[in-house]
Amino acid sequence: MEKYIFELTMKVRDYECDLQGIVNNANYQHYIEHTRHEFLLSAGISFARLHEQGIDPVVARLNMAFKTPLRSGDEFVSKLYLKKEGIKYVFYQDIFRLPDMKPVIKSTVETVCLVGGRLSESALLYETFSPYLSE
Repeated sequence: MEKYIFELTMKVRDYECDLQGIVNNANYQHYIEHTRHEFLLSAGISFARLHEQGIDPVVARLNMAFKTPLRSGDEFVSKLYLKKEGIKYVFYQDIFRLPDMKPVIKSTVETVCLVGGRLSESALLYETFSPYLSE
């Protein structure tokens, strides 16, 4: 069983759907990105303030497996947990449809950090993420 450390409930908006009446696949990336940013805020970090300090976490690789489509008006919960692999932070992010908790997507997002424009570790991110890291 995954050890989720953060979750965010959202609702599908009409304009996020394609002609088939299901959420366009690109919007799932928006959902999981919004979840990561909200996680950062909950941990006391502002993405904008990080950038102002010259610290830029960036996505290096993204993998999404689509399980069940969402439709307009569907409510869902986006959950994540986090691991550190070398210089990377890997976010394991899953979305479940509510209320039946049917899996919608399973994703992994590998992120790296640019400090002053160079690939580097960020002491601030390490300090902030340490309590949340899964073994």
